[in-house]
Amino acid sequence: MDNQRNSFAGVIPTVTKNIIIINGIIWLAQFVLLNRFGLDLSKWLGLHFIKSDQFHIYQMVSYMFLHDPYSISHVFFNMFAVFMFGRTLEQVWGQKRFLSYYLVTGIGAGLIQMIVLFLRVQSEIPVEMYSMVNSVTIGASGAVFGILLAFGMLFPNSQLFIIPFPFPIKAKWFVLGYGLLELFFGVANRTGDNVAHFAHLGGMLFGIFMILYWKKKDKKYGRFY
Repeated sequence: MDNQRNSFAGVIPTVTKNIIIINGIIWLAQFVLLNRFGLDLSKWLGLHFIKSDQFHIYQMVSYMFLHDPYSISHVFFNMFAVFMFGRTLEQVWGQKRFLSYYLVTGIGAGLIQMIVLFLRVQSEIPVEMYSMVNSVTIGASGAVFGILLAFGMLFPNSQLFIIPFPFPIKAKWFVLGYGLLELFFGVANRTGDNVAHFAHLGGMLFGIFMILYWKKKDKKYGRFY
C-alpha cells in the first residue's frame, strides 16, 4: 500500500502542494529574518512602483510569494484558497497549465496594480504621490483571485458555503460579488486602506483572458475539459 497516496499531503496535486509549501517557507523566513536580524525581504523582493529606484523586473514574480510577516492570517487564507480551489483546477487542467495560469495571473495582477498607481501618481497631491511611489505590493492574492475566477467559470453552479452566510452560494455569484466589491473598494480609495484591490481585479482580468484563449485553442484542436 502506498502510504503517501493515502496521506493528507498525498491528495494535494503537486503544483498546488508546492505553491503552499514555498509560500509557507518564505513567510517563515520573512518572520525570522525581520525579528532576529531586522532584514525585510520586501525591500528586495516586494513589488516597488515602477518609477522607484528600488524597482526590479524580477519583483513582478517574487512579490507574489511574500506576505505580511506579522500576519499569519495573510498567508494562511491565501494558501487555504489555493488548497480549496487550486487543487481542483490542477486536476482538471494538469500541472503545466495550472502553474502557467497561477504565474500569469499573479504577474498580471502586479502589472494592473502598477498601471493604476502610475495613473494615480499623475493626479495626486505631492504628499500622497510620495506615499504611492514608495509603496510596496506583496502577497499571492492576485493569483488567488485568478484561481477564484477560474473556479467560478469552470464550475459556475457549484455550491459554496461562505462564512457567515448560513446558506450556499453558487460559485458564479460568489466570484461576481467579490469582484464588484473589489472594484468598489478600489475606486473608493479610502484613507488607511492598504489592500491592493486593483491587483485582485488584475488577477481576475488576466484569468479571463487566459481561459478564453485556452477555450478557443482547445476547441480548435479538439480538446475539451
